[in-house]
Parts: sequence; structure tokens; C-alpha cells
Amino acid sequence: MDRLCGSGELDSKFWDSNLSIYTNTPDLTPCFQNSLLAWIPSIYLWATLPCYLFYLRHHKRGYIVLSHLSRLKTILGVLLWCVSWVDLFYSFHGLIHGSSPALVFFVTPLVVGITMLLATLLIQYERLRGVRSSGVLIIFWLLCVICAIIPFRSKILSATSEGKISDPFRFTTFYIYFALVLCSLVLSCFKERLPLFSPENVDPNPCPEACAGFFSRLSFWWFTKLAILGYRHPLEEHDLWSLPEDDCSQKVVQRLLEAWQKQQDQTSGLLTTAVERKIPGEDEVLLRARRKSQKPSFLWALVRTFSSSLITGACFKLIQDLLSFINPQLLSILIRFTSDPTAPTWWGFLLAGLMFVSSMMQTLILHQYYHCIFVMALRLRTAIIGVIYRKALVITNSVKRESTVGEMVNLMSVDAQRFMDVSPFINLLWSVPLQVILAIYFLWQILGPSALAGVAVIVLLIPLNGAVSIKMRTYQVRQMKFKDSRIKLMNEILNGIKVLKLYAWEPSFLEQVERIRQSELQLLRKGAYLQALSTFIWVCTPFLVTLATLGVYVSVDKTNVLDAEKAFVSLSLFNILKSPLNLLPQLISGLTQISVSLNRIQDFLNQDELDPQCVERKTISPGYAITINNGTFTWAQDLPPTLHSLNIQIPKGALVAVVGPVGCGKSSLVSALLGEMEKLEGAVSVKGSVAYVPQQAWIQNCTLQDNVLFGQPMNPKRYQQALETCALLPDLDVLPGGDQTEIGEKGINLSGGQRQRVSLARAVYSNANIFLLDDPLSAVDAHVAKHIFDQVIGPEGVLAGKTRVLVTHGISFLPQTDIIIVLADGQVSEMGHYSALLQHDGSFANFLRNYAPNEDQEDHEAMQEADEEVLLVEDTLSTHTDLTDHEPAMYEVRKQFMREMSSLSSEGESQNRPVPKRHMSLSEKEMQVTKTKETGALIKEETAETGNVRLSVFWHYAKSVGLYTTIAICLLYVGQSAAAIGANVWLSAWTNDKVVQGQQNSTSLRLGVYAALGILQGILVMLAAFTMVVGSIQAARLLHAALLHNKIRSPQSFFDTTPSGRILNRFSKDIYVIDEVLAPTILMLLNSFSTSISILVVIIASTPLFTVVILPLAVLYGFVQRFYVATSRQLKRLESISRSPIFSHFSETVTGASVIRAYGRIQDFQVLSDTKVDNNQKSCYPYIASNRWLGVHVEFVGNCVVLFAALFAVIGRNSLSPGLVGLSVSYALQVTMVLNWMIRMVSDLESNIIAVERVSEYSKTETEAPWVVEGNRAPEGWPSRGTVEFRNYSVRYRPGLELVLKNLTLHVQGGEKVGIVGRTGAGKSSMTLCLFRILEAAAGEICIDGLNVAHIGLHDLRSQLTIIPQDPILFSGTLRMNLDPFGRYSEDDIWRALELSHLHTFVSSQPAGLDFECAEGGDNLSVGQRQLVCLARALLRKSRILVLDEATAAIDLETDDLIQGTIRTQFEDCTVLTIAHRLNTIMDYNRVLVLDKGVVAEFDSPVNLIAAGGIFYGMAKDAGLA
Repeated sequence: MDRLCGSGELDSKFWDSNLSIYTNTPDLTPCFQNSLLAWIPSIYLWATLPCYLFYLRHHKRGYIVLSHLSRLKTILGVLLWCVSWVDLFYSFHGLIHGSSPALVFFVTPLVVGITMLLATLLIQYERLRGVRSSGVLIIFWLLCVICAIIPFRSKILSATSEGKISDPFRFTTFYIYFALVLCSLVLSCFKERLPLFSPENVDPNPCPEACAGFFSRLSFWWFTKLAILGYRHPLEEHDLWSLPEDDCSQKVVQRLLEAWQKQQDQTSGLLTTAVERKIPGEDEVLLRARRKSQKPSFLWALVRTFSSSLITGACFKLIQDLLSFINPQLLSILIRFTSDPTAPTWWGFLLAGLMFVSSMMQTLILHQYYHCIFVMALRLRTAIIGVIYRKALVITNSVKRESTVGEMVNLMSVDAQRFMDVSPFINLLWSVPLQVILAIYFLWQILGPSALAGVAVIVLLIPLNGAVSIKMRTYQVRQMKFKDSRIKLMNEILNGIKVLKLYAWEPSFLEQVERIRQSELQLLRKGAYLQALSTFIWVCTPFLVTLATLGVYVSVDKTNVLDAEKAFVSLSLFNILKSPLNLLPQLISGLTQISVSLNRIQDFLNQDELDPQCVERKTISPGYAITINNGTFTWAQDLPPTLHSLNIQIPKGALVAVVGPVGCGKSSLVSALLGEMEKLEGAVSVKGSVAYVPQQAWIQNCTLQDNVLFGQPMNPKRYQQALETCALLPDLDVLPGGDQTEIGEKGINLSGGQRQRVSLARAVYSNANIFLLDDPLSAVDAHVAKHIFDQVIGPEGVLAGKTRVLVTHGISFLPQTDIIIVLADGQVSEMGHYSALLQHDGSFANFLRNYAPNEDQEDHEAMQEADEEVLLVEDTLSTHTDLTDHEPAMYEVRKQFMREMSSLSSEGESQNRPVPKRHMSLSEKEMQVTKTKETGALIKEETAETGNVRLSVFWHYAKSVGLYTTIAICLLYVGQSAAAIGANVWLSAWTNDKVVQGQQNSTSLRLGVYAALGILQGILVMLAAFTMVVGSIQAARLLHAALLHNKIRSPQSFFDTTPSGRILNRFSKDIYVIDEVLAPTILMLLNSFSTSISILVVIIASTPLFTVVILPLAVLYGFVQRFYVATSRQLKRLESISRSPIFSHFSETVTGASVIRAYGRIQDFQVLSDTKVDNNQKSCYPYIASNRWLGVHVEFVGNCVVLFAALFAVIGRNSLSPGLVGLSVSYALQVTMVLNWMIRMVSDLESNIIAVERVSEYSKTETEAPWVVEGNRAPEGWPSRGTVEFRNYSVRYRPGLELVLKNLTLHVQGGEKVGIVGRTGAGKSSMTLCLFRILEAAAGEICIDGLNVAHIGLHDLRSQLTIIPQDPILFSGTLRMNLDPFGRYSEDDIWRALELSHLHTFVSSQPAGLDFECAEGGDNLSVGQRQLVCLARALLRKSRILVLDEATAAIDLETDDLIQGTIRTQFEDCTVLTIAHRLNTIMDYNRVLVLDKGVVAEFDSPVNLIAAGGIFYGMAKDAGLA
């Protein structure tokens, strides 16, 4: 370098220590200034150029129109280029004219000139690529200015000292250069305008990050506006920015799907060379048959998808790790400086400044790293949720049986969240070893081989931790299983809560949940103890390492003196190690959790999918719409075939009826046509679009109109027709918001019949070619059924000319069909036209003869009009009113006749009256009363709490943990801090010990006390952790128990207005937070709080001057903290609320997957799910940014602490010992991390304590009356007679609403059979609900056998009554559990009940018998079989009072007969109350109660009522029974 400047007019050395260092007025040599200093900006720009160009090529944001700003920047760039060339030409001019300029005067202008030209071209290229603020160029101009400041000062100093300017030309050009560079820096800080066609142009609330300037992005200043907004008023959803395009589900999920597809192709490529046929579009990724032997790796797919974010993050992390080692080196020089009184003072100030700059750079880069990695984590979660959702839409039914909705929701909520939680730590895998190696290197420099002692300790502790983490993993896996089964059971309890209440079965299920919870908590406790042990090891590690290193260092050689520099520099190096080593256990436990989650997700994604080729959609024999050739189908590969050897051809436009007994495979046939079953052999062809109406209607939680349109565009004429033909218009008058009424989850606020008609209207509106109708007429009344058949399905209906496959039990419609398929045991026993089958005289003809004795009465309408028939009915009724079972022959004949008439009967609704609502639960009616027409919303919006988390919530949690426990934990932490301070102060005193003859004296005493204090610190931490485990597990147990007990005791109305997803969210996500997240957060908060207090104590004790700056810094810190906490807390709450809909929508989708697939709406539902996920991300993204904003601002405070601690050490260096300086500054260096961590923990605690708030909110909702009133138990054997008496009974749904039953007074004798009839809303269902006290009296009383039911406990009452509800609900578990959850009955009792309910043959044919496993919701039994199980429950109970909510809707006629017969014989001496939907079932009852608008309209025997000619006569006439 000296050769560059050594000759010619410059003639200076490159470096001169006397000029630059050992002086009170330092300066750099002219050579240095003109060479290296001037080249630094150029070196930087050329070094970053390749990467930057690569980035720009791949990130085009649009094109920015040339603006004044851009022109100005370009002009400045050109001027700078000119100035450099002028300098160069001046040198040449000098050379020509005889002077000899130094070589540097040619090289530097050339280098600078070319660089300026490059910068100018970059300005234009960035504009073309849409860059609005260029970080690369800002740094370049900043470097130019900084590097020009030194010559700026030098030139003025030399001019003043010499009294003249030595080189006026270069002097002038330099200052012009300086002015231009400064202007360029200022201009580059301004943003360009938006690119053309930028999404921000149309977005009402775009994310400010996209258009933020470089410094704003570096310091996260762009977030400030939202922080201020959040501080002024609690944030709401409309305040949130739109999601950046790169974070949207659509993009992110697609990328992961493509990577996963590649993985699958690779593994299938390794296994087979056969090319599989692809399905176009996104779903080709998922719809793929899977090989079992080698599984594709989901991990690799994730790595591939997010590799760019991982690499960028790793680069930031690497720079930050290297920067973190600068400060200990500076500390080393600072200690040397304080112990050297001759050193110039400016050294100290320079060191303090460098420490500050180094810390600030570390801060800025660290937070860029965190931002990059957390945004990646967010995308990771989005992608995983999207992939699981898409997979759930295409899995086979056998997979669905294995993994319940609850488990799939867990994959989405817990497992995807785990990935998000752990991915920020993933870089520690390489960063920790790197930091350890660097630390060892620097320690070796200071302490020599003794440093290896510390390394040995670290190495020895690794296997110990490994063992702990392996054990933790096994607990984790087992605990997840318990969690899954608990959530699954809770899901079922919530779905069947009404049944549990009616049967008084809550205690049995309560006990099941508590049993699972007990096992879960035991594992949690073990895992938490291990976690505490792991914490102890890691808290002790840095200390043990220091102790071992220093101990070995002073023991090996007596002349090894421990001075301040060695002690505190090594201490600060160990402190750097402390952070990664502290995070390591978190990483290890996170990785163990992630490996569990990864396997679960991978297993799920590798599950079998429905084969889209199973049903041929393209080709088919001409003239046919559906053909099956030799088809054999099963529900799962390991089950026997459900349907075998089917050969069916259905011509285009035919109406086909499928009939047969319960469980013969009618619904399975429809599923086979939809491709829902696994085809073992044969071929199925279906030509044209399909509409499907399942047996149990699937209704979405959206408006009624949306349910009917089902994603198709609105066509008013077709829509009106669909509503009209499906008899929905009268319902719209009743619903509070007409067709804009929001339908609750699972159609909760519609009756069974209404749900079915909405489902049918959806099919009609879809205008498909083929209609598969799985028994849609069973859930509606016979009259409505007839209307629907005539208007929709039949030869004259709107679907005439379309191909229709109708599964039905109604024989009255069969003559009008084109083909009848008779199924028996999964095979077609007969097939043909109605008349052909009758002539054939097979099983169908026999079946018909039983149920239609007069074959000539096929034309039912004619029959209805025949007067003789009506007379005959009246005659029959009048003659046989006193019929009893002692005249069986007459009874049978009459019953047959009634059955024949039943096909025409109805609840008495003619078409112009509102169609009846089946069972309407209380809250729905209450809704109808309270809601006006305009508001159709049923489900209450989940509200976010606002403002500070109330102190009562913290108090509530502290009480749950136990007050003594809480106090003990706090005291232990105070003790730990004291021990830590003591140890370091002791170390400081040790370093100041006098050195006598090259050695310190009391080394062993110093070492012993130091060791004792350190070990004490570790023991106190471990005790605190153990105490916390005990407390937190107790809190988890108490909070869950309170929530569970309250929910089980909540009144029915609560469940009708609260979506189950919202309650489940409390039981899954919130309980998970209380179980596993809260305790570690509290421990970390206490840890960082005690550390920060001890840091302040140490700094103030060593440099009291520091107290001056403490106040302003504390104010700034508090200010930032308040802004942050207010905003971040609300963002977290908004995130919680927007999370529930993702899972509600998911479980809704899984239940309706077959409908979604049938209508071909998979894509639309994926978009819907993506939208809900994006909505959730909208609050996650600002939450991540808020943490970065906080970090940068808080660490600025921390860096100021470092600056002032160093400055005051420099100022007071004469009065301070090197030991104290070392102690004070090494403590200050820890402060940034601790302060940052503390606010993060405060905020995490606030956002996580919300889980306690949410759980306790649902633990304190209103409950129903006590189950048992101890002082007022019902007498033994009550009720013995079964008399039921209503005395002036009135009831309303809620205080302030209209009465539903008004002054009801009636007396039912023991053993009497009473039918209850009335129009919709007359109060029929309410009356039975009152009997069970699901509704409580407003006035009057109900007495059973003279005992007022309001005086006894609910269970004493409900367990003595029996109900067969309209919807048969089963729970997953054995059949025995479903019949007798308390185990009160003997095996013989149960078999007898099964025999009487005609399930005996089915159950005995099952290998497991009574231990036959029912699927979730009883899905592996047909609806008819489920209804029979409900009958068996009633038979087992055999109480004196039986309530029937017309329970035979979903059953074929034979089974219906059997049930009615069983009820008549088995409950002969019981009081039977029947809500009749078909009058023929109650014509032989003792009396009929007619309700009208909540009052008794008529109450007498059927014969007398018909004779009286009142309301009942009108109903009977409508039904063709009068």
C-alpha cells in the first residue's frame, strides 16, 4: 500500500500509529484516507451486487413511472461520476505538466467513478423492477458519507494548522463530492411512488410493510401507527391490514402441495415404473392411490417449500452470531484501558461508542432474522392446515372411522401450531455449535487449555439431556393419545347433550372424561418434572462451566492469576453461551413434540383416498344414466362386502325406487354410486352431474338461502321454484329472517323435516342430471311427503325427465315409479316395474300384501276421496274404541287398516298452512319470539374481551395454583437472584486480590465460596421449578374440572345458541395452554424479572452515577411497553376468535364431505377454508410485527444501558477498580436480552392468561337445578302408579318472554295412553320438555303420583321417566355402554331388551356381540337400527312413564310395526304420552290432548273428539281418518 502513495506529491506512509493511536488528537494518514477509506463503499457495493441482481430478477413488483425524485437521484449520480472523472483528468493533467501525482490519485477516482456509474444504473434498474426504497443503495450512500467525514475533518485541521490550503483543486472537488453524497443519502431515504398495477392501489387497508422505506423496515417503524391505534382504543377486525399476497393461503398451500406431490412421485417412482394416471388441477396432488412400503417424507416437502426463507434467516443469524462476539473483545480492551492511567481518554469514549454501535447492529439484524423466521412459521402453519383440509375432503370412509373429527381437528390446531412454535428455533441446530466453537476459541486465547474444562462439562451434560428428552418424548406421545380421546369424547357429549340430559346419563360420561383427564395429568406431571430437571441442568450449565474453567485455571498453576480482564471477559463469553444453551432444552422438547406431530400428519396424509376412477363418469352404454356390472362394494378393505354381485341398469330419465328392510344396504347402494365405497370388483358408470340428498340432512352454518344455492349463482325463478316445490315457503314465514335466517350449526334451529326439505331444495336448485335421494321423505309428515313426491320427485314433479334414484319406505309411492329395486342382505333380490313384481309373486309381493291388503287401492288419491272409506274408518273407530289386546285378531286387522291409511295421514297441515316444525328446542322458539324479521342470526358472535386482562384472572389462576405455592415460588426466585449477585460480586472482589510474588493467596477459599453460591443458585431454581409443576398441574386439574362440571350442568338453551366448536376450543386449545404453556411462561418471566433487577442493582452499586439515566430509560421502557402490551394483547384476542371458525368449518366439512364431493364443490370449500385461515393470519401477522417493533425499541433502551455503563466507567476510571468495571459492563451486556425477554414474557403471560379468562368465563355460566336434592329425595319405587298432573302450569323460555304454555291443567291416570297433537308451535314438545324439567315452570306445578317434580333433583326425576327421542343419538363405545352406561343391568336383561327391540339377530351376528364398537354418532349402524337401540334403552329402563316423540320416521314399515307392537305389549301398564305426527298411531289411545297456542283446546277419547267435530276432527279429516 505504501507504494501507492509513497512517491510523488502525497509521499505519506499508509499507516502511522503515532499519528492515529498514541495521541490525544488522532488522525489518519493522507494515504489511508485516499486509498482504503475511499474504497470501502465501492468494495461494499460490488460485493453485494451479484446477490442483489439475482434478488431483483426474481422479485418484480411492477414498473414505477419516472418521477422527479428518480430524475434528481440520477442527476446526482451522474454529477458524482463527473466529479470522479474530473479528479482523474486533473491527475493526468498534472502528469502531463510535469508534476508526479501518487498512483492512488489515479486508482481512487477510477474506482469511485465506475462505482458511481454503477449506483446510477442501479437506481434506474430498481425503478423498472418496482423497488420503492433501496436498502442496498442507502447503506452505500451512508458508507460514502461516513468515510468522507474523516477527510472532511482532516482537511480543515491541516488547512488551519498550516495557514493555507495545500491543493485547492482537490480540496474543492472533495467538498463538492461530500455535498453531493450527502444529498444522495437524504434523497435515497425518500420512497418512490407506487408501481403501476400494484395491489396496494386497490387495497383499502394494505400492509404498510410492503411500501415502507428501508430504515422503517429495519426498525419496524411502519408498525408504529397500529401500535398508537391499539393504544388509543382496542383494535377491531377492520383495523387490521390485508394479508400480503405471499402469505395468502392460496399461494402458500399450493407450493407445499406441489412439493408433497414431488415427494409422492419420487417414492412411487422408486417403487414402480408404472405411470399412474393423473387427475388435473390441484387435487391431483392428493387424489392418488398410495403404496404402503415406503412413505413420502412430509419433512422434505416442507424444507423444499420454505428453503428460501430458511436460507435468508440462516444468513441473518450467522451475521448476528458473529457480531455477538465483538462486545467481549471490546470489554477486554475497556478493562485494560481502565487499568492503564496513561491511555488517552478518547479511547474510552471510542470503545463505549463502538459497544453501542455493535449492540445496535446486533439488535437490528437479530430482529430481521426473527421477522423472517416467524413469517415463515406463519406460512408453515397456513400450508399445513390447507394440506390437511384438502386431504380430509378425499379420505376413504375406513380412514374416517379410524381418525375421528376430533383427531383431525387436533392435527390442524395442535400439531400445526407446534410447527409454528418450534420453527423459529430451528436455526439453533447449527448456531449453537458455532457459538460454542467461537466461545471456546476466544476462551483459549484468554485462559489457554483450562478452557477445555468448561467444554468437557458441556459435553458431559449433553447425554444427560438427551436421556431426559427421550423420556419426555415418550410421555408426549402417550399424552397426545389421551388428549385426542378426551376431545373426541367431549365432541360427542356436546353433540348428544340433550339425550344425556333426558336420560340423566351425565354422571357416567363425566366420569369417563375425568378418567381420561386423570391419566393425561399424570403424564403431564411426569413430563413437567423432567422439564424442571432439564431447566435445572441448563441454569447450572453456564455456571458450572465458568466454575470448572476458572477452577482448573487457578489450580493448574499457582502463577495463574485471575485478574478482572480474564474473569469478566470469560464470564461475558459464557453469558453469550447461556442464551443458546438455555434455548436448547426448549428446542429439544420442541423437536420431540414436532417429530410426534410430523409422524401424525405424515400418517394422515399417507392414508388411502377415495379412488376417483372408481366410478366411470365419461363413457356409458347408450340410453343409460347409471349402470353397475357385477359390482361388489365394501366400506373398508378389512370388512366383509356390504353389497355384492350387483347388476343394475338405469335408463336416462327413469324414476327408480330402492326398497328393502333396515340394514339391507339401501344407503350403501347410493354411496356406491357416489364413489364413496371401496369397489372390490365390477364396474360402475354414472353419466352426468349428480345431486345427492343424504338420509340425514347436512346443513351448513350459513343462511337458509346459501344452503339452497350451495355456491351456485342466484337464479330467482329457479330458486323460487325450489322453495315452492319443497314446501319451504310456509317455513320462511315462520323463520325470523325469512330465507336470510342464519341456520345454526348442524341445522340446530330447524326441525328434522325442515332440514330434510332444505337439503332437497338444494338438490332441486342444482339442476343436475342425476338425483340420488336417500330416503328424503321419512323425516317429513306424510301429507308433506305426498306434496313433495307429486311436486318434485314423481312423474309430474319438477324433476320429471331427470334420472332419479329414490330410497324409500313409503309404499304408497311405488306404483308411480318406473323401476323398483328390492334389496335383501346386500343383493338385488328383485328388480322391475311395480305390476311386474306383483305378478312375479316374490318377496316384494308378500311384503306388499302385508301392508296393502286391498291391491285394487293402488290409486290412493281416488281412495282418499271415496266416501265409503271414510265411513268405514268412522265405523271402525266407533266399534272398536274399547279394543284391547285381549282381542288380538281384531286388533291386528284394525292396525293393518290404520297402517294402510297412514300413508295418507298427516299432522293436519294442508299446504297453505305453515309446515310443521318437528322438535323445536326451547332456545329456538325463544329466538322466534324475540328476533325480528330482519335479523336472522341465531349463533351469538364470539366476543373478544377488550382492555387490560382483569387482575381477577391472575388472582383466579394464583388461587388455583395455591397461594402458598405462589408465594414460595416468588421467594425462591428472590433467593436465586441474591445468590447470583453474591457469586459475581465475590468474583469481582477475587480479581482485585493483591498479587504477591506472582500469585494470589486465598485462591481455594475464593473458589469454594464461589462454587457454593453457584450451586445454591441452581438448587433454588430447581426447587422453584418443582414447586411450579405441583401448582400448575393442580391449577390445570381444578380449571378443567370446573369447566367440565359447569358445561355438563349447563341448561339445554346454552348448547342451542353456542356452536360446539366454540366450546370445544375451550377444551382443546385453552386447556392445552393452561396445561403446557402457562407454567413455563411464568417461570421465564420470574427468571428475567429477577435477572433485570439484579443487573440494575449491580450497575448502580458499581457506578452510582448511573442512577441519573435510569429514570429517562425507565420512562422510555414503560412507554414502549404500554403501547406494545395494549396492542399485542388485543391482536392475540382477535387471533383466538378468528381461530374457532377454521375448526368449526373443518368439522362441518368433514361431516358433509360426501355431499360436497357429490355436488363437485371440493374447490369452493377449499377456497372457503383458505379465506377463514387468511382471516386468522390477518391478526397473527401484526402480532409477529408487534414483537419485532417492541424488540427493536426495547433493545435500544438496553443498548443505551450498555453505552452509559461503559461511559461512566470511562469517566470514573480513576476511582474504579478494573474488577468493578468488568462486573458493571459485563452485567450491562446482558441487559438487552433480559429486558426484551421480560416484556415478551409479560405479554405472553397476558395473552396466554386469556385462556384462563376464557375457561373461567365458561365455568361460571348459569347451570340448571341440582341433580339431587339431598333433603328431598323421591321415595323408593316412585312413581308407582304413573299419574301425571299439570296444575295451572305455565312456562316461558326466558324471563320477559311470552308464555308458551298457559295455565295448563290436566290429569292423566296411571297406565293411560295419551296422544298429544296440535299445529306447529302449539307447545307439544314444550310440554314433554317441561315434564323432564328441561324447561322450568313460570307458574303452577307438575305432579307425578302426587309429588311436585320441582321439589326433587333433576336426576331423581329424569331417571324415573323414559323418552324415545325423535333423533336417535349413539355415542362411540360398545353397544353395551350405549344401552347401559352405568352397568346396572345384567347380560340377560340387555339381551331380552334387544330381542324385544328386534336387534337380537343383528347383535348376535356380530363377532363382538354386546361389545360391538359403535362409531362416532353411531355411523356404522343404519338410522333405523339406531332408532331400535333407543327403543332397547327404553325397554331396559321400563319406567312407569314413557314419552314418545314420534320416533318412527326413519324406519321402514315392517320395523315401525314391530316398534309399535313392542310399545303396546311391553308398556301395557305404563303411562304413555305420544307426540303424534301420524294420527293413525294414536287412534286406539285412551285419550287425545289437542293443544292450541299453549292451551288445552280438546281432551277426550278419539271417538268423542271426532264426534264433537272440533280441531281434532279437522285433522283426522285431512288425514283421511274421519
